[in-house]
Amino acid sequence: ERSSQMIDLYTAPTPNGWKPQIMLEETGLEYTAHPVDIGKGEQHRPEFLAISPNNRIPAIVDHDGPDGQPLALFESGAILIYLAEKSGQFYGQNHRERSIINQWLMWQMGGVGPMLGQNHHFVKYAPEQIPYAQERYIKETSRLYGVADRQLADNAFLAGDAYTIADIACYGWMSLWEGQKQDINDFPNVKRWLGDIGQRPGVQRGMAVFLDRRKDYSQIKEAQEQLFGNKPA
Repeated sequence: ERSSQMIDLYTAPTPNGWKPQIMLEETGLEYTAHPVDIGKGEQHRPEFLAISPNNRIPAIVDHDGPDGQPLALFESGAILIYLAEKSGQFYGQNHRERSIINQWLMWQMGGVGPMLGQNHHFVKYAPEQIPYAQERYIKETSRLYGVADRQLADNAFLAGDAYTIADIACYGWMSLWEGQKQDINDFPNVKRWLGDIGQRPGVQRGMAVFLDRRKDYSQIKEAQEQLFGNKPA
């Protein structure tokens, strides 16, 4: 019988999937992880669309929602805020702290995720090499790493002295610096921060969820079609 406390997590081992995986492990909230094979198009199934109208992982269903009713949520940043509020963890102590955390979380959602995602796409997945696009997103990736590096020069974590959902949101994306054509030694504070966070047991457990299912979709024609609409040649 399902526990009334149970959270169902629909995810895949990607930088966005890693966010709630880490958060759930860090908070200790009870959850069941369900793999969504995005390379095979499982994110387009009607039953998944009912939970995640944007056809993207991750998504959660909390069977013990705020009013005791089930709540389905998509968008990894919204999921992080929800889990932080539910657990009372990693979201500051007051309105000032939460505002600063939200600022860095929105920086991730509006900048780091989309820009590094385009970097991944044009550097690794695009069916043709487009130097202009690659240079544009590699340079923008470098700029964003520079923003983080300056912030982390004077702060242990992105939003200040405490580890928060802002760090959880950024960690997975920025752990992939090598494939993004960055030299991590250009960003010593980011390098230190990545090392500190990577040692956290909750982060390690969260990153390990379905890690055996992580694939190089650039080598799989069917996945190219499902993810990007690239028809096999």
